This record gives sequence, C-alpha cells and structure tokens, in this order.
Amino acid sequence: MISLSSFAQNNAIEMADKMRSNGKIYVVVSVLIIIFTGITAFLISQEIRLRKLEKKINENFSN
Repeated sequence: MISLSSFAQNNAIEMADKMRSNGKIYVVVSVLIIIFTGITAFLISQEIRLRKLEKKINENFSN
C-alpha cells in the first residue's frame, strides 16, 4: 500500500515538461489565444449585425 501511494504522488507530466523545455508550450498557448480571440471577435461582430437588423425590423414595424 505504501509503494502504491508513493507511485501515485509521482505525477509529473513528461509531455508538458518536454514542451516547456523546448519552448513549444508558448506556441501552443499563443495558438489557443489566437483562436479564442478570433472566436470572440466573430461573436462580437455577429452581435453588432444582429442589433442592426433588430433595429431595422423595429423601425419597419413602427411605421
């Protein structure tokens, strides 16, 4: 049981350490930030278009 618990505590992630040592983790983080920024910009532009359409529809119904 003691050996099992000591094995469970050694949870170093080799892939993350290797990517961090090679500097690739920064590439992954920057790509994720670019994707997130693109999705956010797209959603904001869709919201602006939707507001314009709603305003136009409301003006047409009020006349």
